[in-house]
Amino acid sequence: MFLGTYTPRLDDKGRLILPAKYRDDLSAGLVLTRGQERCIYVFSTDQFAAVHGQMRQAPLTSRQARDYIRVFLSGASDETPDKQGRITIPPALREYAGLDREVTVIGAGDRAEIWDSTAWNTYLEEKESEFSSTDEEAIPGLF
Repeated sequence: MFLGTYTPRLDDKGRLILPAKYRDDLSAGLVLTRGQERCIYVFSTDQFAAVHGQMRQAPLTSRQARDYIRVFLSGASDETPDKQGRITIPPALREYAGLDREVTVIGAGDRAEIWDSTAWNTYLEEKESEFSSTDEEAIPGLF
């Protein structure tokens, strides 16, 4: 499970050092793709296969499903970390997420997310007040 918040920096070649706690789960390979809210989703290859399996269950007659799948999969890039735990984020994904040097990597359970640090801080500031007032309708049976 991916947990926590980390603030690595992108180097000049668009490489990111993965948080040490994530490296074992991602050492065999990972998939980067467009995430919602203009971040990058990071899945282990196994988890990405499971997500893709769920997508395949969507009816081809659903325009919304087709649109989502196209955007999600067309931005996907499979990567393998090097010996230092670095991955290269493709230019198109860096542009999509507005990444420069300062990035924030967060754990989101079954995936990690890579955010531009300013965008993450703005998002977190906006959502923390909503977090405090979330009731059980948002996540039934949680508490």
